[in-house]
Order: sequence, then structure tokens, then C-alpha cells
Amino acid sequence: MELGLVMGFAAIALTLIAVPGPDWAYVLSASLRDRVVAPAVGGLALGYVLITAVVAVGVGPLLAEAPLALVALTVGGAGYLVLLGVRTLRSTTGPAGPEGQVMATGPLGYVTRGMAVSGLNPKAMLLFLSILPQFTNPAQSWSLPAQLATLGLVHVVISGAFYLLLGTTAGRVLASRPGAAQVTTRLAGLAMIAVGVGLLGERLLQAVRAGGVVV
Repeated sequence: MELGLVMGFAAIALTLIAVPGPDWAYVLSASLRDRVVAPAVGGLALGYVLITAVVAVGVGPLLAEAPLALVALTVGGAGYLVLLGVRTLRSTTGPAGPEGQVMATGPLGYVTRGMAVSGLNPKAMLLFLSILPQFTNPAQSWSLPAQLATLGLVHVVISGAFYLLLGTTAGRVLASRPGAAQVTTRLAGLAMIAVGVGLLGERLLQAVRAGGVVV
């Protein structure tokens, strides 16, 4: 695959990843509340691997053309973000200090939650569908699925490295500032709720514009 296409996509992927969103909120929440980084980031990465697989095998375009499937994905993903945000806010009202930061679900729980945050994000699916194909070349010897899979994995690697750095840095910088860490965790929870409500609102607005029919 052409190195220029890969590097061009990598630059755009890094730019988009650097914009705060649900992934940021989840990593910051796990890092500051429970001092957990790697399992949370691993879950996000696995979610993007699943999206990459869906797009690479050609299911993505079919999903994009299925209104009911997109509605279900949007509602499910938005609802999960709101639930996770509420849980994050509730956790900040519990005991502070190490005793209040013990993991309740174990590493597997954070992996599962991370997969849901990234894998159930309809914006991520549409992002992969709209951007990845622009960096493929049908004239290359590599098949289209192979090119899409390669670009998707590039996104996984970049996002994984970025969020590991973000979570580790946030944990170290705010570890000695419990007040600031609690405020940041609350902001992360509010951010997840805001994104979830925004997705639901956007879907509702589309329904209103369509005369009550969700498309």
C-alpha cells in the first residue's frame, strides 16, 4: 500500500483523535477515578477493531443504508453513554482516596465498557465509512478490504498510543490534586451525558424534519 496514503490518513486520524469526545471522557474517568488506563484504552481499541472489520468486509455500507439499523445503533450508543456518564457522576459522590478508587468490575469490565464506548458510537462508524475510502486506491495490488483494514488498524494504533499517553499523564498530574481530579472526573461524566443527549437530539431532529418518520 502507498506510504503517502497511509501517512495522509494517519495525519487526519491524529487530528480527529485529538479532539475531545466520548473516548477522552472515558479514559479520563477511568484514569482519575480508579487509576485504570490500559484496560480502558484496550477496550476502546477493540471497539475500533470491530468497526474496522465491519467496514473492511463490506457490511458498513449496508449498515449505512439501513435506517432502522442506524436508529438502533444511535439510540443504543447514546443511551449507553448517558448511563456511563451518570455512573461516573455518582462515583464522585463516594469516598475519596484510595479506598474509594478500588476497581469494582476488574480489568475485564473496563475492557467491555471501552468496547461499548467506541464500538457503539455511530459517529465513529460514519467517520470510517466517509474517510477511509478516500485513502484507498483501486489500482493498487492490494485488495480494497486489505487497504481498508490497514487504514483502520493505523487508526487503532494511533488512538491507542494517544489515549495511553492521555490517561497516564492525567493520572500522574492530578494524582496529588484530589480536588482537581474529582472536578475533571465530573466534567468527563457530564461530557459523556452531553454527547449521548446530543446524539439522541440529532436523531429526533431528523425525525421531525422527515415529518415524523426516522430516516
